[in-house]
Amino acid sequence: MIKMQKLGCACEKPTSSYTEFRTSALGVDQTHGKNAEVSIQQCKLCQRIWIRYAFHADHTSESGKWYKGMVSKKDRPQITPENALGYIESLEWYVYGGEFFGNTTAFGAGKIDI
Repeated sequence: MIKMQKLGCACEKPTSSYTEFRTSALGVDQTHGKNAEVSIQQCKLCQRIWIRYAFHADHTSESGKWYKGMVSKKDRPQITPENALGYIESLEWYVYGGEFFGNTTAFGAGKIDI
């Protein structure tokens, strides 16, 4: 389990807004047909880096889910679209949300059921 220290920044709260981050695309995870969009987000305030993993099922409405977790600058170069989900699952905690969860956000930990 990878532990990331909380600093009390707004980016650690599930309710943080996408406007609090600079975002750049990392790529698409096409493993097993997931077609998940993977991006890097950097908090504008504390400069910490997050990996965001987002996907939805095309055949179902309200199926969108996203997960994001902090990544150290040291580990960031090893993150690819294909291993991003496993990395997030290995964290002590992560944030998740989306239409599937009624557009609510919360903290999670452990295995992610896609």
